[in-house]
Amino acid sequence: QVQLVESGGGLVQAGGSLRLSCAASGRTLSSYAMGWFRQAPGKEREFVATISRSAISTYYADSVKGRFIISRDNAKNTVTLQMNSLKPEDTAVYYCAAEPASWHIAPAHEYEYDYWGQGTQVAVSS
Repeated sequence: QVQLVESGGGLVQAGGSLRLSCAASGRTLSSYAMGWFRQAPGKEREFVATISRSAISTYYADSVKGRFIISRDNAKNTVTLQMNSLKPEDTAVYYCAAEPASWHIAPAHEYEYDYWGQGTQVAVSS
């Protein structure tokens, strides 16, 4: 079983950038497809980005496409979400998730993921 810990959240002004990291322990990260999700106050958790075990497949929510970049370093057991041109509507708790998917598969639905971190808060001021 893998344990996930997110870091890198904080408060940033609109137009700024943040870099979130998800560190895995217990199992090697290369065994899992990885995803980022977020939950804003009063809203349901939503998909943000996903990356396959091979890193060949990546998908993004339309709301973040062109602004966010997901990447992984299997040797360091970390997944990163680089967030640029942040907007107030990006304010949310961000979660990373892991799923033992096939090599090139990048799941984009919450129900597909078995393992979750505790989340890191991102706040974007206008």
